Amino acid sequence: MAVLPVFPLGTTLVPAGVLPLHVFEERYRQLVRDCLAGEPEFGVVLIERGSEVGGGEVRTDVGTVARIVEAQELPDGRWALGTVGVRRFRVRAWLPDDPYPLADVDDWPDPEPDEGLTAHLDEVVSLLRRTLAQAAEAGLQTAPATVELSEDPVVAGHQVVALAPIGPLDRHRLLSAPDLPQRLGALREMLVDTAQVLEARLAGPPTGLPDD
Repeated sequence: MAVLPVFPLGTTLVPAGVLPLHVFEERYRQLVRDCLAGEPEFGVVLIERGSEVGGGEVRTDVGTVARIVEAQELPDGRWALGTVGVRRFRVRAWLPDDPYPLADVDDWPDPEPDEGLTAHLDEVVSLLRRTLAQAAEAGLQTAPATVELSEDPVVAGHQVVALAPIGPLDRHRLLSAPDLPQRLGALREMLVDTAQVLEARLAGPPTGLPDD
């Protein structure tokens, strides 16, 4: 258990995911300064309801630790950050904001995957590449279908979640899966649904007149 500064956002960060941040609210500027003065890490959780600005938001209790890998302070005190997700955590208790959100957290590592994981992962990676290609053809901004993945199956399992063209709530559902096989199974269903939607979009409206 550890006390962790936390940045609630309208997006879901997963381990191995990349998250650029523009920090302008004063309490989060202080969070950045405190992190850079010590351990350059903070938690990211998804906001279930509410706004990123001003406080009062409802936060999820599963998140990802973000490590600051780039930091630039702008002349007016704002920060431009480059961060990378490094590990999952669960919130045991929220502490009073002082001045930014703080939580008692436990790291939540994935169990060691079994030997049958590789074939399952290969299927999901193939489906992801197909879906990314369709998304690009449909004019959506996504990662390239040829993106390289880690040879480590656990890291690659997180990367496919980070790269999938899905929304933050679906990504959070995957982040909260108990283990990698269940995460990949749920992601496969999401990608199948997404691929069907993109296929229909690319097909366009029916043309021509119906037969008499």
